[in-house]
Amino acid sequence: MKKKPTIRDVAAKAGVSIATVSKFINSTQRFTAAVERKIQAAIEELEYHSNPLARSMITGKTGSVGVAILDICNPHFTNIVKGSNRVALEHGYNLLFVDTEESQAHEDELLEALSRRVDGLIVSTRMPEEHMEKVLGFGKPVVFSGRPAPAGIPSISIDAYAAAHMIGELLVKQGHRNIAYLGFAPARPDKERMRGLSDCLEAHGLPLMRFEVRGPTIVDGEQACSSVILRKDKPDAVVCYNDMVAIGFMAVAKSLGVSIPEDMSVVGIDNIPFGRFTSPALTTVDTQSERLGEEAMRLLFRQIAGDNPPDIGHIFLEPRLMMRDSTAVRALPQRESATPRLRKRA
Repeated sequence: MKKKPTIRDVAAKAGVSIATVSKFINSTQRFTAAVERKIQAAIEELEYHSNPLARSMITGKTGSVGVAILDICNPHFTNIVKGSNRVALEHGYNLLFVDTEESQAHEDELLEALSRRVDGLIVSTRMPEEHMEKVLGFGKPVVFSGRPAPAGIPSISIDAYAAAHMIGELLVKQGHRNIAYLGFAPARPDKERMRGLSDCLEAHGLPLMRFEVRGPTIVDGEQACSSVILRKDKPDAVVCYNDMVAIGFMAVAKSLGVSIPEDMSVVGIDNIPFGRFTSPALTTVDTQSERLGEEAMRLLFRQIAGDNPPDIGHIFLEPRLMMRDSTAVRALPQRESATPRLRKRA
């Protein structure tokens, strides 16, 4: 078998020291353009590949970063991973992730196992407050996504209150007066979304109806639909916890004879790609999932590099309303004409 080239072989071929090659490969020092060209040419000619384990032992770095998410089947979290991976690749890092499958049962052990293989973590789960300190105890840089973190720890999320308030203003402007929120109480953004809607409607002198789904999925939206639309005081607009719930809700509503948006407007949250292809296309709020992943990863690399201002606090991304066809101006009930009808004489 052909002997694999070593870093010593690269150094000899390039006419530089082993230490110089090591610093070049690990990006810990820059050299003149001529020296770097010689090293790179030697690496390519010898087809040298560095040993990641050996590199890790020398630098103390794994070359990987980790992301923990709730559900890879939810496009919102898929996009967070996508955005995170884009920035990781820009820094020459690999991305590893774990899917907690909407469960806290094995979350701690999954995160602990992941922390041993990475230089830092982004945590985007429903982790209880008391568990956050345990994650920080792993000794790795951490960014919490979707929720505020303890003082001095970077965190980032979309402004859930502003997103819901924005939806409320839209529906009121369209003439809706009987508005409902189909929420998911266990989720951290749910409380702020409920508060944003309530504050908006209260300012307009309108009530808010509250319904609940068992989970943030299409199936859960389907299962909750009949309890909302088959009641005597059914709403004329429904704000769903997320786009997945909204898509399931609309499918069942149409099968029960409810026309959207003529009979009822429906709004989602997240702006997942599928929402543009429903019938009608789903009005939603863009929670900028990919950008959330990108910015969280940039915060993480600042920590890894040791550049973490103590006063960074929690960063809010601004939501954006995406107007589509599942909402419409509410047709006002026809009033009887005040002009008396003329009757023919017998």
